[in-house]
Amino acid sequence: MTLPAQQPPTRVLVTGGAGFIGSHYVRTLLGPTGPDHVAVTVLDRLTYAGNRANLAPVADHPALAFVHGDIRDADLVDHLAADHDDVVHFAAESHVDRSITGAAEFVRTNVLGTQVLLDAALRHRVRTFVHISTDEVYGSIPAGSWTESEPLAPNSPYAASKASADLLALAYHRTHGLDVRVTRCSNNYGPYQYPEKVIPLFTTRLLTGGAVPLYGDGSHVRDWLHVDDHVRAVEAVRLRGRAGEVYNIGGGTELTNRELTALLLEACGADWSHVTHVEDRKGHDRRYSVDWTKIRDELDYRPGTDFTKGLAETVAWYRQNRDWWGPLLPGTRVVAAR
Repeated sequence: MTLPAQQPPTRVLVTGGAGFIGSHYVRTLLGPTGPDHVAVTVLDRLTYAGNRANLAPVADHPALAFVHGDIRDADLVDHLAADHDDVVHFAAESHVDRSITGAAEFVRTNVLGTQVLLDAALRHRVRTFVHISTDEVYGSIPAGSWTESEPLAPNSPYAASKASADLLALAYHRTHGLDVRVTRCSNNYGPYQYPEKVIPLFTTRLLTGGAVPLYGDGSHVRDWLHVDDHVRAVEAVRLRGRAGEVYNIGGGTELTNRELTALLLEACGADWSHVTHVEDRKGHDRRYSVDWTKIRDELDYRPGTDFTKGLAETVAWYRQNRDWWGPLLPGTRVVAAR
């Protein structure tokens, strides 16, 4: 009897796969609950927020390859695209404060780097290109939630660079027929997040007895999304999403920065004497909120992580993993939520 030939694995190129969200996606793909027959290549420049240690749990997995490189390197990207079926594009300069003091790197990486990837994907007819974006491209909304059909109105150089990349990616679908799918997520939290975003920054500072900065009156509102839920949604979009579509990914927990600060103080056993009020950031959006009805109805996505439990587990992870974040603190900038 002739046995059927085993199907080759789906080859997924993950850009920024050593960063916070990208590495979580890779660990999920190659973990016990991940899909069968998947091979993953991580392409990461290992800037300050990229860390090979983030991939330690799957470092010895036979289906993982790591390439230290830049998405702006056209020759390298072309070589990799030729050997992959799907691209999941996390790589980006992502911190708002850094974009305010220097926007050039954000444009070079987020816009030009995305264009390099899209060109290579088009040349080699990559099957699916998932572009990871942010709710910040919509700008601030005083009430209600943005749907995917809303016009983009970014207010920071970071958000403008991501909006530009979104439009460029969608243009490659409309012009060339490339299967591009865009996701726009709310604020992520969870383990392995570089300690300059608000939750890891506040947690690590409070655990070491330091003070934490709170922008303005602390009334800025953000929706919080656990990284587990985010990568589940991204994988649903890769496998079952529609070409040329945008999918908002929400977490379902809206908090003011002051409310979040109170929760972190309690979790770390600190009080308000550890909070320093700082001048508000330029162009600081008051509220982000995305309507994720579309991904719920089309792809059966719902956030599954209770925020209280997820935050407690995140604080516990930082408490137990000082060897991971301790060396990062000397260069950490004083910032507050994006």
